[in-house]
Amino acid sequence: MKKVVIGNDHGGVKIAEKLGKHLQELGYSVNWLGTRTEDPVDYPDIVKVTTDEYKKGGYEFGILCCGTGIGVTINANKTQGIWCALPQNCFAAKATKEHNHPDFIAFGGRIDYPEDPIAILDAFIDAENLQEPRHLRRLEKLKKLDGHF
Repeated sequence: MKKVVIGNDHGGVKIAEKLGKHLQELGYSVNWLGTRTEDPVDYPDIVKVTTDEYKKGGYEFGILCCGTGIGVTINANKTQGIWCALPQNCFAAKATKEHNHPDFIAFGGRIDYPEDPIAILDAFIDAENLQEPRHLRRLEKLKKLDGHF
């Protein structure tokens, strides 16, 4: 069974629930490590727990949610060995999976998306990590920027 890990703060509870439920309907096992209430929690704490769990292995990808998706994305990208993308629509979700091979995608619970976040998630899931030399060359350059990998 495919596994996904989800982490969210209080600003991302509803969207994390929605995405997690959809993943379960698709047959994924979902390990939800975020808060389930809107009582304030600090997203850096959630990101650490979630990315640490992801790095144990066995997950297809991870999802992080906060109010905008920006805070969790910045935090995740400062975590060694983790790349997180913040797609704003289906095109961006497909393109980031194909070109950037992220470990995580992020969503904002307070964002008015131009497309349904479920459709954005599906576009990400349905896309493949392209192995074209031009993409791989760029990814290698990114990995060397700060010794992330």
